[in-house]
Amino acid sequence: MDKARKKDLARTFKEQKSNPGIFAVRCKAVGETWVASSPNLDRQQNGIWFQLRNGGLHFNTSLQSAWKQHGEDAFVFEVLEEVSDENVLLIPALLKERELHWRKELDAGAVMG
Repeated sequence: MDKARKKDLARTFKEQKSNPGIFAVRCKAVGETWVASSPNLDRQQNGIWFQLRNGGLHFNTSLQSAWKQHGEDAFVFEVLEEVSDENVLLIPALLKERELHWRKELDAGAVMG
């Protein structure tokens, strides 16, 4: 790949709009759910699945243990809510608030342990 192509790909990546919100990771085998917020939902699943596939990389030991026991096919990634606000400075606080709401609503653990 030439330099111009790399620069073009890097620019495109940086220009992508973020998609903040709340998501759940569910283990269908046992019905367990973990919830977290993310500044970019579009990229979140890949990161978590990468950590879990590589065993021992994920921060949440109960989630990692369930993954090892039941396998990738037993898990689903679900977007629960997208968060937006005219004032982007408020988004981190909104994410925290909505994550707590969903964890309570679903009686779920935290994705990050």
